[in-house]
Amino acid sequence: MRHIPAELAAHLASDVTTTCHAWRVTRADGLVLGFTDHDDDLAVDGTLCRAASGFSASDNEAESGMAANAGEVQGGFSSDTIAEEELAAGRFDHARVELFLVNWADPSQFTRLDVREIGEVTRAGGAFTAELRSMAHRLDQPQGRVYGRRCDASLGDGRCRVSLSALQSAAMVSAQRDRSHLTVTGLVERESGFFDQGSLRFADGSTAMIERHVAEEGGVGRLTLWLPLERDVAESEAVLLTAGCDKSFATCRARFANGLNFRGFPHMPGSDFSYSYADGDGQHDGGVLFP
Repeated sequence: MRHIPAELAAHLASDVTTTCHAWRVTRADGLVLGFTDHDDDLAVDGTLCRAASGFSASDNEAESGMAANAGEVQGGFSSDTIAEEELAAGRFDHARVELFLVNWADPSQFTRLDVREIGEVTRAGGAFTAELRSMAHRLDQPQGRVYGRRCDASLGDGRCRVSLSALQSAAMVSAQRDRSHLTVTGLVERESGFFDQGSLRFADGSTAMIERHVAEEGGVGRLTLWLPLERDVAESEAVLLTAGCDKSFATCRARFANGLNFRGFPHMPGSDFSYSYADGDGQHDGGVLFP
């Protein structure tokens, strides 16, 4: 049950009200930012909520039960609040957002209306729209392992146990055809495809996923990225390339010699086999179906 302080309740019951909304955003790295749709900055619950952010909220509908509700908040990019580069780098992903109803004439009178998390973010021009998901959305997330043929671990993590040091190469950007195609030099000799489905990390910590890697003589590599970069890359900018994995058992065993740690079920029969019937042409001795 939501608690409304007596002073604010009395104000809401009066003939004239002076209320507005405020948001407190807490990022995963601990940074706390405050915003309000009022025309002046407000100090709410120990957080300075800035008015110059252009924040505004969409209509929200609350449902009873465990339904995962969602709303939206819109805002503009600002050099001292939310920068487009930080949003693109994912620093606001899954941030905690608290929504307050505030008496702007007396900001000490406030109540917290809701607590949500930032979900999908879209950007257009100098503004953004962020989806606000209720905490109930966590109940929709898969728990435990997925029973499938492909590995559900990440290359190099504690379950995979492959050492990434032998799968990484430092390089420098020599040319940028566009934001989806880069040419790098200084690579340790790698065959084409070694960095397919791998990652590219810049010195500022931002990353990009590699779709295709074509090796050329002299340590030159041509990279095609899954998504365009958010910025242009300077010539001679240092990058670190990490190999990728297609999550198949054949790749795990042959390329990484890590078949014992494979976190999938490669011998699981497909749906076509599961729904088929026995006939005289097949071999049904209980042996392994796939190598």
